[in-house]
Amino acid sequence: MQSSQRELRRSTVWFAVGPTLMLMLLTANGLNASDHPVPESPLWLTYAGEQGPGNGKHIVLIAADQEYRSEYSMPMLAKILAKHHGFHCTVLFSQNENNEVDPTKKIRYEDKTVIHNIPGLEFLEKSDLVIFFSRLITLPPDQLEHIYHYLDSGKPIIGIRTANHGFLGFEYKKEGKKVDFGEDVLGGSFRSHHGRWHQDSTRGITVEENKNHPVLESVTDIWGNSDVYRTFKEGGRLPESCIPLVYGQPLMGRKHDDAVNPELIALPVAWVKSWTGNSGKTARVFHVTMGSAHDFQSAGLRRLTVNAAYWCMQMEKDIEPKFGVDIVGEYNPLDSGFDYKKLKVIPQKPAFYK
Repeated sequence: MQSSQRELRRSTVWFAVGPTLMLMLLTANGLNASDHPVPESPLWLTYAGEQGPGNGKHIVLIAADQEYRSEYSMPMLAKILAKHHGFHCTVLFSQNENNEVDPTKKIRYEDKTVIHNIPGLEFLEKSDLVIFFSRLITLPPDQLEHIYHYLDSGKPIIGIRTANHGFLGFEYKKEGKKVDFGEDVLGGSFRSHHGRWHQDSTRGITVEENKNHPVLESVTDIWGNSDVYRTFKEGGRLPESCIPLVYGQPLMGRKHDDAVNPELIALPVAWVKSWTGNSGKTARVFHVTMGSAHDFQSAGLRRLTVNAAYWCMQMEKDIEPKFGVDIVGEYNPLDSGFDYKKLKVIPQKPAFYK
């Protein structure tokens, strides 16, 4: 009886104030005009969008690497995008047989029997943008099909760091030819470390001729303690389809103010391009080869990535410095690397990263 009375009062208020004013009342009380499109589950994380330009849009972030602690950085980015910008966000993880987020799980190069598992990939169907941070994972065919379908959807893509060598056994084809996710979709795959792996850091330098690109709006002081990736042969360049936005200059150490390494030139570390799948629909793509969890302690890199999300969804007119990129809550990621015992990297349930 009490439930029926509540419903009657709610209906009475709706008809009394009208839908527009009711929407204002809902927002004022911290409620969302649209529900999060993904149900809550112990297998993934969901973050409801608060107020902001992203209201009604849904971003899926995929954390599936073994080295750069994407299991920390993707929830951190999701919280920023939800709280400061209004996007609904869902974070999916590569998990072991105990449904634990497991960066320590081997890859096919180490064990030919390995199959990885990312629960929730079906929700790509309900997303407006996907952010990939995977590294050399091998997925079962049914999970790969969700990614292949997304590549044909015309919806946008962001790839972070190891995403350009994110998959093994990737069988997507276009016009009968196998597609390389890094080279063809993102615009360049990992070829080598340009400098000293886990010893150098990177200073981001805005590309002067493209400084007015919307993704660079209010972006300053990009720095991260990961090294620069080379994505094309020496003497080569980015593909013509790519518009470079940031060059990465290797430094002599892993501190913000370390000296430039005079023996290493700056190489592109962030660019935009487009991708057209089998449906003929064209998507916007952003790729950044920086992006360790510690790199994202740089407000400049966070701003760059958030701006890219807007641009990818053709929302560049909504990019505003007033919508912040401050970290929500605590952010204390573990260090990058593969020495899991020393780094204290152990499998954890997704809720650990909430």
